[in-house]
Amino acid sequence: MNLQIAMILGQDGVTNGAIYALLALSILLVFTVTRVLFIPLGEFVAFGALTMAAFQAGKAPALVWLLAGFAVAVAVADVLAAFRNSGRVRFSGAQTFRLAYPFVLGFALYRLPLAELPMSVQVLLTLALVVPLGPQIYRLFFQPIASAPVLILLIVSIAVHVAMVGLALLMFGPSGAKTTPFSEAGLELGPITLNSQTLWVIAVSVGLIVVLYQFFERSVYGKALRATAINRVGAQLMGISPVFAGKASFFLATLIATLSGVLIAPITTIYYDSGFIISLKGFIGSIIGGLVSYPVAALGAVLVGLLEAFSAFWASTYKEVIVFTLIIPFLLWRSLTVRHVEEEE
Repeated sequence: MNLQIAMILGQDGVTNGAIYALLALSILLVFTVTRVLFIPLGEFVAFGALTMAAFQAGKAPALVWLLAGFAVAVAVADVLAAFRNSGRVRFSGAQTFRLAYPFVLGFALYRLPLAELPMSVQVLLTLALVVPLGPQIYRLFFQPIASAPVLILLIVSIAVHVAMVGLALLMFGPSGAKTTPFSEAGLELGPITLNSQTLWVIAVSVGLIVVLYQFFERSVYGKALRATAINRVGAQLMGISPVFAGKASFFLATLIATLSGVLIAPITTIYYDSGFIISLKGFIGSIIGGLVSYPVAALGAVLVGLLEAFSAFWASTYKEVIVFTLIIPFLLWRSLTVRHVEEEE
């Protein structure tokens, strides 16, 4: 291996690692706030990429009907919950907006010339279509069992993941898709040329990490989520709604995952079930961070990306084995060095 090959592999590793870092931070955020290991996170990566590809092909994806179905289910669940608590049926303006939103969006998608829209508008429409699924999934599947043991939450998370993979096959089909790059320009860096999409991935990933840092450090909502992550019971006693914290963490996680899918879609072909393996590598990064440390998780995810790139060069057949074997020594190290505490009641 010479310097040029090492730099090319390093470029691929950092690009993949940046995506894994975003997913690791999302997994960490959802777990610390809600205790849910968000296994279906990878499906939002696939949904983002395949939805963007559908828009560029001039088609409105069937995903809008899943959004509409979930919106109706959420409305029914809210009405039943209000009737159980107060004996009356109430329907607020916010609930009316959430119910009408997917139908208005679907009407617009079937009317707009999607393939002719600017790419920035296609990205915004992708986010508008995919991201609301996150809070809906929390409301339907996790909010009713928010106080259940972690193992129960994990089993439900796996069930939701399996169901979403099946729905993805139904909505997008078995064929993969790749989208148009954001730009065709490149950057000469010594003996290699960085393609524009690589620069977009790294720039957006770093930008998102900075925005998340500012959000958690300076905004009231960010501080509320941090308080919930540190001590859920204490945050609840201080008036921070666990329902709000859960929905907000799922919203942020799905936003990051969907944007990650849009970013990598021009680089690699994405299939309906590609998201799981991508998010699993982000999960390894979050495990390296002990499911508590955001900076260590981000660095661990970049390490996974680099290890994957160099493993592909030396032993491409075994690259996944090498990457996933990385989790074993970290789990052993964590189990031997970290003080175990009882689960919070």
